[in-house]
This record gives sequence, C-alpha cells and structure tokens, in this order.
Amino acid sequence: MDMNSGKNFIELAIEEDLAEGGRFHGMQVHTRFPPEPNGYLHIGHAKAIFIDFGMARKYNGLCNLRMDDTNPVKEDSEYVDAIMEDIRWLGYDWNDRFFYGSDYFEQTYAFAVGLIKNGLAYICKLSPEEFKTYRGDLTNPAVSPYRDRPVEENLSLFSRMRAGEFPEGAMTLRAKIDLASGNFNMRDPVLYRIKYFSHHRTGDQWCIYPMYDFAHPIQDALEGITHSLCSLEYEDHRPLYDWVIQNIDYPVKPRQIEFSRLNINYTVMSKRKLRRLVEDGLVSGWDDPRMPTICGLRRRGYTPAAIRNFSERNGVSKAASIVDFAFLEHCLREDLNGTAQRAMAVLRPVKLTITNYPDGFSEVFPVENNPENPDAGFREVTFSKNLWIEADDFEEEPPKKYNRLYPGNEVRLKSAYIVKCLGAVKDENGNVTEVLAEYDPESRGGNASDGRKIRGTIHWVDDATAVNAEVRVYENLFTDPDPDSAEKNFLELINPNSLTTLKNCKVEKSLQNAAYPASYQFLRLGYFCVDNKDSKPGAPVFNRSVALKDSFKK
Repeated sequence: MDMNSGKNFIELAIEEDLAEGGRFHGMQVHTRFPPEPNGYLHIGHAKAIFIDFGMARKYNGLCNLRMDDTNPVKEDSEYVDAIMEDIRWLGYDWNDRFFYGSDYFEQTYAFAVGLIKNGLAYICKLSPEEFKTYRGDLTNPAVSPYRDRPVEENLSLFSRMRAGEFPEGAMTLRAKIDLASGNFNMRDPVLYRIKYFSHHRTGDQWCIYPMYDFAHPIQDALEGITHSLCSLEYEDHRPLYDWVIQNIDYPVKPRQIEFSRLNINYTVMSKRKLRRLVEDGLVSGWDDPRMPTICGLRRRGYTPAAIRNFSERNGVSKAASIVDFAFLEHCLREDLNGTAQRAMAVLRPVKLTITNYPDGFSEVFPVENNPENPDAGFREVTFSKNLWIEADDFEEEPPKKYNRLYPGNEVRLKSAYIVKCLGAVKDENGNVTEVLAEYDPESRGGNASDGRKIRGTIHWVDDATAVNAEVRVYENLFTDPDPDSAEKNFLELINPNSLTTLKNCKVEKSLQNAAYPASYQFLRLGYFCVDNKDSKPGAPVFNRSVALKDSFKK
C-alpha cells in the first residue's frame, strides 16, 4: 500500500524534509501567514490561512502571524485589527507569535550592509525610466553603469540614503546577481528604495524601505520559519528568495513552496479592485455582504465551518483553476442544514383571511426547530383568523401544475390546517389586497381526516403576533463570470440586481429579538442570518445567506 496516497505535494515535501537526512530533520515545522495590512482579507486568503495554519497543526508545529508592512503606503492599523479578528473567527490562533515586518527594519538594513561589504549589492542611480530601458530582453542582458562602484562608495551612499539626503527615485540599492539571467527577477533586482511616507508604526524614522522580495526571506529566517508557503505567482521569485537566504549571514534556511491561488467565478479577488468598490461607494463597505471579504461573508451568514470545509475540499495543487461560486454556497448549505433553526417568514406579504375561523380565537402549534437535529426541540407558533402569506402563493388564474392557492383549490398551511381558497379581494387598480379561504377544522396538524391528497403546502405568519422585519436578498455582485479578467472593466459588470431590500416583511414572533450570529432557514425561501450592524431588538434585519436550491453540479 502506498503510504503517501491522498497526501498533497506540500505534505509530501514537509515529510521529506522531516525524514532522516532531510533539511529539517529533528526540527519542528514552523510556518507563517504574512498578510499586507492594506485591506481586508478575502476568501482567497482563507485558503492561504487554511494551508499555513493547517500544515502547522497537522504536523504539531507552529504558525506565526506577521503583518507585511514593509510598504508604508495605504497600510493602516484598522486593517491589522480586522485581519486578526478574521483569522480568529475562522478558528485559528497564533498565540504569542504575532510580528510585524517593520520589527525587522534594523536587522534587514544590517543584512543589506553585509551584502554591500561582500560585493553583492550596489547603489544604482538609474531613474525608473532608465531602469526599464536598460532591463534588456530575452536575447539582450540588462545594463547597469553603476554595477562596479567601489564597496566603500556604496556603503557611504547607502548610509546617506538612510539619512534622507536624496529625493525619492534618485537611487536604489540593487543586488549584484546576473544581468543576463533568463529570470528577470534575478537581473540585479532592487533591494531598497527611497520613499518619504510616514509609516503606521515607525512614523518618519525611516525613509528607505526594503522590497518585499528582500525583506520576506529575511523575516522568515529571523523567525525560524521552516516552510514558507505562498501562492504560485511567487514561483519565479523563489530563486531570489533562495539567493537572499544563502547570502545573508544567518543559520536558518527556510524553504519556499508555492501553491495555486483560489479563484472564484463572478468575483474579483484583487485588493485594489475591492478597495475601488468601497471608495467609489458601489458597496456599503468592506463588510458589505456582497463582497468576498471574510467580514462580508461573515455578515452575510457564512460560517467558519463552511469556509474551512470549502478550503479543504478545494485541495492543494499547483494547477490554476476557477472554482464555481455555487460550490461555496453548497458548503454553506451543508453546514446550515444541520445547525440553522427553522422559522416562517413572509417576504412579500398579502393577507389571508380564514372566513370560518372564530373571531378573537387563537391557537398554538408546536413546531420543530430543526428536523435534522432532534435535540433542537420545539417552538410555539400562534394561529388565528388573519394570517400573512406570500403574494405569489395565490393566483386567480393559475398556470399549469400550480399547487398553491387559487379559487376552489386546497392547500396545507404548514403545521396547521388545510384551507380551501374562496377567492380574493382587490383594490380599484385590480391588485389583490386579501385572499379569502375557509379551513377544515378536522385537519389540525395539516392532515386530512378523510385521507384526501393535498398537493400544496405553503408557509404563513400569524398577523396577531407577526413582527415587521427588513430582509435583504443578495445575488452575485457581477453579471460576468470572469470580472477579474485584465481585458474587462469590472466596474461595467456590476449586477444592478445584486441587492433587493424588502421592507415590512412578516416574521414569526420567535424572531423578534433574534441576534447575530443566529442563522435561520426561512421555510421555502432560503437561509438567512441576522445582520450584525443594522438589526435592533424588535426591528430585526435579515440577510439572505444562500437560497435553498443547490445549483452546484456535484
């Protein structure tokens, strides 16, 4: 039997490294999750979190949380707090292993000085335009007229760069590697640039900042990381990662392994594009329930278990692919089916009057909270002469196979009685304002005493105890399955029907003081979550998490 059967390539690599003779034999697996605090985490980050923290958990190792704040532009403590909240909500923790890339600015600078002393880095005065001109192509090497500058001169200029003597763009520190390399990341890449921008932690202490490709391997080494797991766009950067690790004077030598990013249809994953949606007011914020951000999904009613399950079942590979958004919804339905309490709610209400039901009388019916979970118990639902039903549960002239209310037809009111439609009352414009019916007193519980077959069952809410609620129904934010395509303007692909807000919906009394994070299956309508921002006691607001119908093709 193949003992490696079912293991992904990262697990195989880790086990090879831990085995006798491996590069990390006798060591503890140590990973890290290094988000940039310039925006909120999205569902793509959830996959990376699952891999980084999950691999450490699988091999009884450690995982650090490190804020990659080496670029001061657009970084903010608001994002730091949100990132930590999202990771904890997903079910992961870093204990006391929380770091910032800026914690290592002084050590990173010292390593850069060491490279200069060893003749492996130099100060280059090419402007950004000249840099592009002299970069070369696949047949011509790059050119740098400053490559052979003396070490002492490089050290002096680098020190003066740090002291703020030169304007932005005047010079950079570059690695001396190979100007003819077929991998352009190795053609003497920039290690430091001048940037006069106040850092969210260090203020104006620094005016030179390390490039990510230089800072990241150093940070990994300083933290004792064994496996630096990152997305596939860094595969071409791995030779530079390894070059930095091999040429700094530090004993820890992490290994970088890349995996494919998560891409989902009808969604954009670029933080730049997500920020544009927020800043242009096209959504209500980073936590808008239509956004693929973790906080947006949380507000919409997604659960940590559903997102973890989604991440796990997508697997770990190097093959780029696009996942159907319907699969994410499928994972949520699976989780909520066993956990969400059932309830009755009417989103587009019309009054139903039972003409032969006693005036002023009321009954109470015990109803299961969740048929999938016997331990969920029962709740009490009241019933009286005047009820609310969905407007589309009545048709005066029904289409074929319509089994709901129409003159002369019988339906079952869920858990209550069988009623027969008598007709409807209309206003002067011909709109139905009230549906009339009579009930069968012998059908309590919804079963006909004579055994006659009732084809239709509809939900309802008692007018005497109904609570007014606002319900928000969400669809995909984009009309195009690939709005992230470089050839398309994603702003022109926004779905004008991505949000429908319904006022004066009627929900049963048990939901009057429903509070976040409670989720419910509104019978026949879908799964809904209490909105964590706008809902108030006695005036609940519900977000539709997902429709009942599963469109995912298994």
